Parts: sequence; structure tokens; C-alpha cells
Amino acid sequence: MEKYYKKEGKYSYYEAGEGTPIVILHGLMGGLSNFDAVASYFSERGYKIIIPDLPIYTQNILKTNVKSFAIYVKNFITYKGLERVILLGNSLGGHIALYHTKMYPEKVAGLVITGSSGLYESAMGDSYPKRGDYEYIKKKAEDVFYDPKIATPELIDEVFATVNDRIKLIKTLTIAKSAIRHNMAKDLPKMHVQTCIIWGKNDKVTPPEVAEEFHKLMPNSSLYWIDKCGHAAMMEHPEEFNRVLEDWLSHTQLSTH
Repeated sequence: MEKYYKKEGKYSYYEAGEGTPIVILHGLMGGLSNFDAVASYFSERGYKIIIPDLPIYTQNILKTNVKSFAIYVKNFITYKGLERVILLGNSLGGHIALYHTKMYPEKVAGLVITGSSGLYESAMGDSYPKRGDYEYIKKKAEDVFYDPKIATPELIDEVFATVNDRIKLIKTLTIAKSAIRHNMAKDLPKMHVQTCIIWGKNDKVTPPEVAEEFHKLMPNSSLYWIDKCGHAAMMEHPEEFNRVLEDWLSHTQLSTH
């Protein structure tokens, strides 16, 4: 991913490919690399893939909330000179994508959410951590996936470092509270954007009934399940995730080819 990574002013982001823009929003503990497989696949098939680094741990604490991140995304899209984009978000990234769509519906051509927060109150709060307890954090990181082996030692170390950094921990808890405060249940029925919901059947963080609730509340949504899959479908079953997404894009005619 390195060669496609850019830093301009206050923005750092990955960008590859040409065509219909898909802006991807990562989750709280997730980095841009979680979307490696999606980025490399779609950037070669007529899409411009852009993944901004979200300022989750770098914004002022007063701006560490879902709404401020949604405004950040809108400013980034404007900065990139894009009119309308397809937004794809996982976990907290899905919630930010939903909130952005609520605030700026004219900017969003289509929406893709996977393991998204926004409805389920304990989605964030439960996964935070006893500091300093490596085994506990290892177990929590493994719980994100159906196959615990996907939680590599590097990934566990990264989560461990995050929760043992006092400032990052405070911001993580601030975001968790913000996610609960910005519950989307009342907004979703008014959001008519074409929405693709891709969910792991074995998601323990945002369980399957959350996906069903999103599907029920969103007027133009399609729901797709991925079996033997946890909270990060695009990491655990990248080929299937890409196939489902590609089918949905051509079915809804959001692709330009």
C-alpha cells in the first residue's frame, strides 16, 4: 500500500485506481491495511479507491466524536474535488459513513456498511479493555474474528499499545460514549440512499440482529451474509466480500462500467 500513500496538508490517505470514487472509512482499532484486498481488487476494475487516515487519536478531545469525524470526511471529499462518492465503512467507520450520509445526503451516491456501530449500544463499550492485561486483550482481539488466527501477534501488540497509551484510551472511551449518543435508529428510515449491508454471520461485536435491524430501518438496503465470519468481513473473507460488493455495485448501477 505504501506507494499509494499520500500526505498533503492535514490529510494522509491511500489512493489508487481511476473511475467511480469509493471512499473507505476504517474502524477504531483498524488501519488502512484492513482494506488491502478491497483496495487492490477495485482499483483495478474502474474505481478510484481513497482511504483517508481518520484523526481518531489526533483531534482535540472536544472533536473526538462521530459527528466531528463525519464533518472531517465531508471536508476531505471536498478537498479531493469529488462530487458524489460511494462510502464504505467498517465498525466505527460504518457509523461515521452513516452520520455523514445523514448530514450530507447530496454527497453520497451509495453506502456500504459492514459490522457497523450506530444502533447497538454496547458495540463499542464492551470491547474496552482492562489496561495492562495482555491475555485479556489477546482474547478480545481474537473475538473480533471467527478464526482467531487472523488476530496476528502484530495486530494484538498494536491493540495492546493503544489501550496502554493513556491519551488514546481516554479518546477510545470518548468515542465509545459518542457512538452511543449518536444512535441512528430514528434517522435511518429517512435515509433513502442505496445501501449494501455486508455482515459476518458470527460477528460477536455487532451481532447479526444488528444487521437485520439496519436492513429493516433503511428503505433502500440489501443485506448479505458471509458465513464463518466475524466483525471484519473484508479481512476475514476478502474474496467473498469483494464478490458481494461487486455484484451489488453492478446491480444498483453505481459503477460507471
